Amino acid sequence: MSRAVDHAYRSIREAILAGALPPASRLKEEELVALCGVSRTPVREALRLLAADDYVTLVRNQGAQVKAWSTDDLEELFDLRAVLEGHAAARAALRIGAAEIRRMEESIDEMEALFASRASAEQQTETFLRLNWALHESVWVAAGSVRLQAALVRLIEQAVVVRTARRYTLERIARSHQHHRELVDALRAGDAIWAEATMRSHIRAALAEMREQPLRVGDTAQQAPVKGLQGHH
Repeated sequence: MSRAVDHAYRSIREAILAGALPPASRLKEEELVALCGVSRTPVREALRLLAADDYVTLVRNQGAQVKAWSTDDLEELFDLRAVLEGHAAARAALRIGAAEIRRMEESIDEMEALFASRASAEQQTETFLRLNWALHESVWVAAGSVRLQAALVRLIEQAVVVRTARRYTLERIARSHQHHRELVDALRAGDAIWAEATMRSHIRAALAEMREQPLRVGDTAQQAPVKGLQGHH
């Protein structure tokens, strides 16, 4: 991949993740050229790569658009996350060290202090999502598999595109948080089966909540660096 193509790919992808280019929006070459600061040829190649990575849909004779996610797509995304994050938790239980567990506990303590604070609902949600990302990422890293971590980051980025986590209420987020303490207990005990079951329950509970929420404008066609875009749950 040339430097120009790589730059165009990253610029367009970050704009999609940040919400500047929402699901189902048309991607006009002249606007992308201005956004990326490169010629049309690298932009076209970047769009092909983004389509291969499931961020963009290429429509014959119509150009490109940001992928629009259906309810079935989202259900599959959560199904895959339950399997892969459950597997990551099982591996982490057999490998994680005391220092990593302490960092996870610190994130959990910060979450609980946040719920008791007088911060606005928006501030609480954004801070929780940042801490939640750190907690989940600790599990992925402890799992010791670069391949698995890359697959999970890809799934989480897709959740960022449709803002699934921001469809939950603070009450829902607080209920979800209860799984975190149990997950840490399972990891500390080195119990792979318990850790996997807890993580799968955590993800399945998020899916159940999502099913109860109506699709909103901007979520699908019917209608922030990657680590800084805490859009997963």
